[in-house]
Order: sequence, then C-alpha cells, then structure tokens
Amino acid sequence: MKNSIESMDRLVNSFTKLPAVGQKTAERYAYAVINMNENDVKEFANNLLQAKQNIKFCKICGNWSEDDVCSICASRSSETICVVKEPKDVVVMERVRNYNGTYHVLHGVLNPLQGKGPDDIRIKELLERVNNGNVKEIIMATNSDVEGEATSMYIARLLKPLGIKVTRLAQGISMGSDIEYADEVTLSRALQDRREI
Repeated sequence: MKNSIESMDRLVNSFTKLPAVGQKTAERYAYAVINMNENDVKEFANNLLQAKQNIKFCKICGNWSEDDVCSICASRSSETICVVKEPKDVVVMERVRNYNGTYHVLHGVLNPLQGKGPDDIRIKELLERVNNGNVKEIIMATNSDVEGEATSMYIARLLKPLGIKVTRLAQGISMGSDIEYADEVTLSRALQDRREI
C-alpha cells in the first residue's frame, strides 16, 4: 500500500529546492499551502510567476529591477560605487540609510576552487563604468572571507592605476560585544582599522 500522495510529494520536493529549506521545513510549507483557500494559493502562484517574469538585472549595476535601469542607478550620483557580491547585499546595505551612492553587483567572487575567475563575475562591467563615468571612489563591500578579500584586492589592483580611490568596509568588533569573546583575527582587524575619535 502506498502511503504518500504524489501531488504532496511534488510540492514538498519543490520547496526543498529553496536555499536552507530541508525536508521538515518543506513539509510544513506544503501543509500551509494545502490549508490555504484556493484564491490565496492562486495569488501565491501568480506572485511567483510575476516575480520570475518581471524581475531582471539592472543594465548598469546588476541589481534586481523591474526596469532596464534600477531606481538607485536612475536617481543617485555614480561618483561613489559600492561593490557587493550579490543583489541581496544591496538590500542589506540600503537598510543602513546613510549611503547615497550607487552599487555594482559582481554576482559572485573569485574562487579558483570552484572555477570562478575574473571573467566569471562582473569585473569587466565595473571597469567600463569607471572608464565611462565620473567615479571618484569604489567601496569594496564583499564578505571578509578568503574569496571576498581576494576579490577586493584583485579589483583594487586594477583600479589603483586609474587614480580611483578604493576603500574597504571597516571590520572588527561588533557593537555591544565583549573584547574577551573576539578571536585574534577580528581583534587584529579592529586594531588595524581603528580611527581617531
């Protein structure tokens, strides 16, 4: 006797394709969808299709947009460009609310172990923006892991001869945390990136 329902299995399997969604979470999502009324399910499915069909990458920065040029590129000065790994990083940076420049999304970082070199991410497009515009500063905001640091250093070496100021987000001890719990690398970076008060 078969204990599973094929339609439910397919729905659960679809949810497991989402990042960080395991079998149990996928089952909970599937049960939630089954318990929705039909109109809510249709709206949910329609929203998925609309997002997939309408959202594309901005021609300038590579961020998500429903237009050819995103609202940030259309309305802000490009004198300062903050370079990030993924579009979701733009969302995080925008929460800060005190950055008024534009962005450049690399769509990855250099990672030789995974076969990602300079031609596999949007470095060429960044150089074109610098050469075609009035860019004064590039802020490297990639993660502080090995790949993020390597990508930042690589891009900085390409931009320095062009006379562009290249900065890196300061890193170190988080607000409200105790020094005694910080590891050596974090403390070293905090000491190195100290500023005058």
